[in-house]
Amino acid sequence: MEQPLKAPLSRRTFLAGGAVAATAAGLALAGCGGGGDTKTDEPKKDAGTDAPAAGGTLTGACAYTSTNVNPVGLNGGSALMLAATWHVFEGLYDLDLHTYKTYNALAAGEPVKVTDTEYEVALRDGAKFSDGTDVTVADVVNALNVNMADATCGAFLSFIDSVAEKDDKTVTIKLKYPFALLKDRLSVAKVFPASLTEDQLKTMPIGSGPWMYESVNGDDGGTIKFAPNPNYEGQYKPTADAMEWNILLDGTARTTALQEATVQVMENVPDANADQLSAAGATVEYAQGFNQAFFMFNTLKAPFDDYRVRQALYYAIDVDKLISNQLNGHAAPVTGFLPEEHANYHKAATVYTHDVDKAKSLLAEAGQENLAFTLVVNNNWVKDLAPQIQEDLKAIGVECTIDEQKVNWSEYAASDSTLSYDVMLTPGDPTCFGNDPDLLMSWWYGDNVWTQGRTCWSKAADGKWAELQDLMQQAREADSSKQQDLWNQCFDLLAEQVPLYPLFHRQVATGYQESMISGFKPIATTGLVFLGASPKA
Repeated sequence: MEQPLKAPLSRRTFLAGGAVAATAAGLALAGCGGGGDTKTDEPKKDAGTDAPAAGGTLTGACAYTSTNVNPVGLNGGSALMLAATWHVFEGLYDLDLHTYKTYNALAAGEPVKVTDTEYEVALRDGAKFSDGTDVTVADVVNALNVNMADATCGAFLSFIDSVAEKDDKTVTIKLKYPFALLKDRLSVAKVFPASLTEDQLKTMPIGSGPWMYESVNGDDGGTIKFAPNPNYEGQYKPTADAMEWNILLDGTARTTALQEATVQVMENVPDANADQLSAAGATVEYAQGFNQAFFMFNTLKAPFDDYRVRQALYYAIDVDKLISNQLNGHAAPVTGFLPEEHANYHKAATVYTHDVDKAKSLLAEAGQENLAFTLVVNNNWVKDLAPQIQEDLKAIGVECTIDEQKVNWSEYAASDSTLSYDVMLTPGDPTCFGNDPDLLMSWWYGDNVWTQGRTCWSKAADGKWAELQDLMQQAREADSSKQQDLWNQCFDLLAEQVPLYPLFHRQVATGYQESMISGFKPIATTGLVFLGASPKA
């Protein structure tokens, strides 16, 4: 049963389940693999107890940096620019990140089924880009084709065979096979004028969403400024005169900004600062989500090409202690690939608990009693986990050297030679793109940079990656009686092989000044959503 999000009534609120729990009804279609109800679930606006104020500025403190403003390919997975894209661009359908239900954006209504593998989508009347030009079917077709060809986004749209203009109001979409999540996946492709050059897409792209870019500086200490799109006629028309996002990578700096009320909202509240903010009158809201810290292994480099060695590290870590000491209890232990609140949750056949003897036994079986390696640690919030992880590994006889750094992901691209690193500790959360099991697995384990480089798992000799791809494809094409079972087999395989696997599922903490903003609700993934929000007078 769907569990509605609770309104933040107290100065510090904990939402058990949060947005992930609220996806149950929306993801039932994915669990069944069938047609289901065709009614569009429009997101509910919550303007709070006060009427929206006319004018003013919406302000936020953002925890991530990026210079990739290009909407193609979901901004390369940038947490900052993807959130900006939600405000500036529209797809045919968009996802309400609070519930993971789709709503009509550029589409006038539901996809019209022609056959099991062909659909038509009509554009809404009067849709215009922020420069005043009409959104055309040609723009939509171009955007879909460009995103289908993109290395990041293409995997999410791989079920589409072709898109074409039927007439000046209608897009024809042909599928390779029946696919139940058509609307959800169409939301990943944001539409922009087909006439935009590559340089324009990278510097100051325009869209048809409620906001448009005024200036963009996504570096630490920079500001992204937005202005209302005067031509927007959708359901989230801004009531503020402007919106500004301050990029503050340092948690203390974001905390100070919210505490001193120089911003209305901050993302990623450090657990150590939550009480400080509450005492200052701000609301700190926690939402259980998919967000996680994970180990990523170089599966081509001995001894991490042996899944028993990878498993040993998971058994070695006292995750309950990490959650208690480093996260103030704001995370859930992993019992499966998905959090327990997820509609498609499956308890994995392999569940990692703190078991020193088991870890030592696995290392002995693999001939690695004297293992020593370097752990690359991303210099964000996961760095605070590293000291305990190092001590836990020492308890099983493993010498782990910590190499904390700002990860340069270009060093982990696909290569003809074996990558140099051993293991990485870093965070991630692809639920900013969507929340169905196939999408989440495709992000980390599909035929992309994660497995061609990074983990290099697609090149491993054990054949397990190919086995997973076969199961995932079977699940995409399965009927309602078989899909969940196939996903469960995927989850079990991932839990056994752990080429990349979560240590815990973290609760996402968002802070905001209720006296300054109306209609704002946090989400359980990275990014801030100001759609439907207004400054209070």
